[in-house]
Amino acid sequence: MEKNVQVIWSECQHILRDNLTPSVYMTWFAPIQALSFENDVLVLQVKSQFIVEYIEENYLTLLSKVLFRMFGPKTRLEYRVQIDSHSDAGVNIPSDVSQAPVAPPVLLQQPDLKDEPDFNSQLNPSYTFESFVQGESNKLARTVALSIAAQPGRGSFNPLFIYGGSGVGKTHLANAIGNDVKRLLPQKRVLYVSANTFQLQYQDAAAHNHIPDFLLFYQTIDVLIVDDIQYIAGKRATQDTFFHIFNYLQQSGKQIVLTSDKAPKDLDGLEDRLLSRFKWGLAAEMTKPDFALRRDILLNKMHRDGVKLSMEIVEFIASNVRDNVRDLEGVLAALLAYSTLADKEIDMQLAEEVVGRIVELKPRETSITEISAAVCEEFRVSMDALLSQTRQRNVVQARQTAMYLAKCHTEMTLSDIGRFMGQRSHATVAHALDVLSAAMADDRVLGQRIRHIENHIAG
Repeated sequence: MEKNVQVIWSECQHILRDNLTPSVYMTWFAPIQALSFENDVLVLQVKSQFIVEYIEENYLTLLSKVLFRMFGPKTRLEYRVQIDSHSDAGVNIPSDVSQAPVAPPVLLQQPDLKDEPDFNSQLNPSYTFESFVQGESNKLARTVALSIAAQPGRGSFNPLFIYGGSGVGKTHLANAIGNDVKRLLPQKRVLYVSANTFQLQYQDAAAHNHIPDFLLFYQTIDVLIVDDIQYIAGKRATQDTFFHIFNYLQQSGKQIVLTSDKAPKDLDGLEDRLLSRFKWGLAAEMTKPDFALRRDILLNKMHRDGVKLSMEIVEFIASNVRDNVRDLEGVLAALLAYSTLADKEIDMQLAEEVVGRIVELKPRETSITEISAAVCEEFRVSMDALLSQTRQRNVVQARQTAMYLAKCHTEMTLSDIGRFMGQRSHATVAHALDVLSAAMADDRVLGQRIRHIENHIAG
C-alpha cells in the first residue's frame, strides 16, 4: 500500500472516534498502535488480552467495517499483546474480523453527547493531609501518599496497599490522596469506593446486563481508591471483574490505592493472581498510634473544633484511649456535648466518666506536667526556668531530674520529653538521662530527693 500503515490506522481511528462516544473511543481504541500490514494481515498492538476480548465482544462489527473500508475486504487482524510494558515482548492473538461481512457500508456519525455532569468522586472532603496527624506509626504511609498525590500513577508505588487494624487512619489517608489529586490535578477523575459498594454495583450491573457499561465506567478512572478490599474475598465473579479493571488501569498508568485490615500475604479468600498484583507496588503498614500521636491527634482535633482542655486531661485521655483514633474523636465529641448540656467546664471528673464509658480505665498515669511541677517544688525553681535555656547548675539538675522521672513514669518517648522541655532534641534528653544516672550513683542526697518526688506524685 502506498500509505504508511500507521497513517492508515490513524484514519481508521478518526472514523471510529466519529462513531463512538468520546469515553468509549478514548478507553478502547485511542491507545492502540498499528505495527505492520503484510500479506493482508494487520497487526495492532494492545496493552492486555482483556482489551482484545472486550473489543471482540462489543465492537467487532464496527471495527471490521472500518478495516475492510481502509485496508481492503481481505484484511485479517491480529493483536500483539504486550507481556511486559518495559520491553517489546508480546504474543499475537488472531481476531475474528475475517468472519465479518465483506461489504463495507458507509458509516454514519453519531451525534455528540452532552457534556458529562460533574463527576462525584465520593470523597470525604474533611479527610485531608492537613487534618491527618503524622506519627511514627503512619510516617511511611503518609510520606508515600503525598508522593502519589503529587504524581499519581507515575512512580513505583502502584498500587499503594495501605493496611492496618481498625481505626488507625487508613480511610482518612486514602481519601487525603484523592482530595489532593483533585486539588492539584482537577482534570483527573478520582473515585473512592468501598469494596462492599463495588460488590453491590457489580451485582446490579450483572442483574441488568450492564457489565460492559460497568467496566467502561471504571476504566475511565484516573485514580481508583478501594477501601477494605478484603471484603471481596470469596466473591469469585467480583474478583474476576476487579482483576481486569486493575490490569487495565495499572497498565494504562492510572493510580490504584487499596486499603485492608491485613497485609496482602495474610489475606484469605482472594485469588493468587490478585494477591500477586497487590504486591507490585508498595504495602505500607499503619499501626496503632503511640501516646505521642494520640496526644497530637487530640490537640489537632481540639484546635479545629474550638475545644479547650487542660494538658492534664489531654494526657489522661491519650493514656487510656489507646487503640482507635475514632474513639479519641468520640471522647472529645462526648465531652463537648456533656459540657454544653450541663453548662459546666470540662474537668478531670467529667473526663474520667466519659472515657470510662468507652474503655476500661487503667490506674491514672502521672503526667509530665505533674512531674515537672513536683520537681520545681523540690528544687525551688520556676516552671519558666525549668523550660528555659539557662545553664544554672540547680536548674540543669532539676531539668535532668524531670526528664528522668518522665521517662520512668510516662509512656512518652525521648523526643516527646525533649519537646516538652523547651524543644530539646532526642540526643539532649538521652545525654541528660546518662548524666543523671551517673550522678545518682555517686550522690545519695540526689537519690533521696528523687525518691521524695516520686512519693509525692504517687500519692
